[in-house]
Amino acid sequence: MRVNITLACTECGERNYISTKNKRTTTERVELKKYCSRDKKHTLHRETK
Repeated sequence: MRVNITLACTECGERNYISTKNKRTTTERVELKKYCSRDKKHTLHRETK
């Protein structure tokens, strides 16, 4: 039930991270604060398709 997801920065749109999530327990899109190398600061990253 675990699927691979890609996390993209909400400010610049760059896809920086790849992670996994459990589709049964987490049905909504994942949002995490991660470091963006283009902006050189921590920004909100959202799950993309």
